[in-house]
Amino acid sequence: MFSHGADSAHDAGGVGVSTAGATTVPARFVWPYGGKRVFVSGSFTRWSEHLQMSPVEGCPTVFQAICSLSPGIYQYKFFVDGEWRHDERQPTISGEYGIVNTLYLTREYNQINSVLSPSTPGTRMDVDNENFQRTVTLSDGNIQEGSARVSEAAIQISRCRVSEYLSLHTGYDLLPDSGKVIALDINLPVKQSFHILHEQGIPVAPLWDSFRGQFVGLLSPLDFILILKELETHGSNLTEEQLETHTISAWKEAKRQTYVRNDGHWRPHQPLVHATPYESLRDIALKILQNGISTVPVIYSSSTDGSFPQLLHLASLSGILKCICRYFKNSTGNLPILNQPVCTIPLGSWVPKIGDPNSHPLAMLRPHSSLSSALNMLVQAGVSSIAIVDENDSLLDTYSRSDITALAKDKVYTHVRLEEMTIHQALQLGQDANTPFGYFNGQRCQMCLRSDPLLKVMERLSNPGVRRVFIVEAGSKRVEGIISLSDIFKFLLGL
Repeated sequence: MFSHGADSAHDAGGVGVSTAGATTVPARFVWPYGGKRVFVSGSFTRWSEHLQMSPVEGCPTVFQAICSLSPGIYQYKFFVDGEWRHDERQPTISGEYGIVNTLYLTREYNQINSVLSPSTPGTRMDVDNENFQRTVTLSDGNIQEGSARVSEAAIQISRCRVSEYLSLHTGYDLLPDSGKVIALDINLPVKQSFHILHEQGIPVAPLWDSFRGQFVGLLSPLDFILILKELETHGSNLTEEQLETHTISAWKEAKRQTYVRNDGHWRPHQPLVHATPYESLRDIALKILQNGISTVPVIYSSSTDGSFPQLLHLASLSGILKCICRYFKNSTGNLPILNQPVCTIPLGSWVPKIGDPNSHPLAMLRPHSSLSSALNMLVQAGVSSIAIVDENDSLLDTYSRSDITALAKDKVYTHVRLEEMTIHQALQLGQDANTPFGYFNGQRCQMCLRSDPLLKVMERLSNPGVRRVFIVEAGSKRVEGIISLSDIFKFLLGL
């Protein structure tokens, strides 16, 4: 059966055509592209009857109808708002009624998850998972089994339900029961702030301007990367004195001046992108994605003018994803794509196929590459981490932007050159002597297989500090793809 042109399910009662005395197979037809009045008709009704389709609860753009049909081959088409349509994402064939979709029903066991939830409103029975689907194409009249893929209906239904959940929950749901949030004064020396982030084990800190009484920005690993590269460019060695006299405020202003020199336009001070605890999780996620940032401070003020702000939390995509995983984990039927293999979902970046002119190679480096080359790649490619691989492209470790703070250990930044230090040496700074290469705090290299379900990838990405999951080949650990937090949210939100 098809994955969303028709899905296996129990008879909804009253909507169906079956052959008397023959064994029938429940089949679900789905139109996921919206409309006001949607019908389905096909060879199973001899094209003489239109079966009305009903919108799925919570997903008004997705319509479904359930029939009991005998195993066999069928043709069908949708009648949407007075116009005949076919689903271009499902197998088609040219027939007497133009281009039509094709359906091959079989009772053979083929375990593919149902597109809709196990209990679909409007039906008298739950979905019977003993009936499954098989996707086929018709070529010259011959049936050919196709590769499994996630249907557009499953994607649209999942997006509707995720969006509904995120819209109904707010920033308050992200607040931990206890914890601390560290902010830095903008007049702190860069060197001191560098040490604080390293000692506290945090990658990002909000910046507080005591004169204005406001939070004015964020200090992130990217700032330190740019500082170290700039100081090395203009001096023979990085010195403690240079960092001692360079305040956060001075650095931020210098960076703004650099932008002016580069594009010739004056850039005024941009207000801090932040969220309130009353904003929906969907709006917070969109702020992070649209501004290309990793963290949004959640700030509360009882004053209408925003004075006396209180920093409550640092919201991130991983925290929002953890909420999604926790909510849907025990009811995966409500999110049809959660149990689907990640290789069947249009998600992430994958090793390009040979001869593909539109492909781009994945960002990967060898452990003996210079730290400078890693920092250049992080900045230029705009990624949060880089896969460190051997000569066979097998994953050894990963170098992230936040790893730069390890240079604060024993004041290493005062006596190294970025061109001379290797990535392996830089990673060793943040690891204990007995820690295996590639494992730090138990979660340096988050890996999955292409056959792993989407839920597993999402759970890995929901861990604090994890921004990317590497899809590797079983056994060899050869990198086959990369899925990032932003990939997950752009997919779930349909961006």
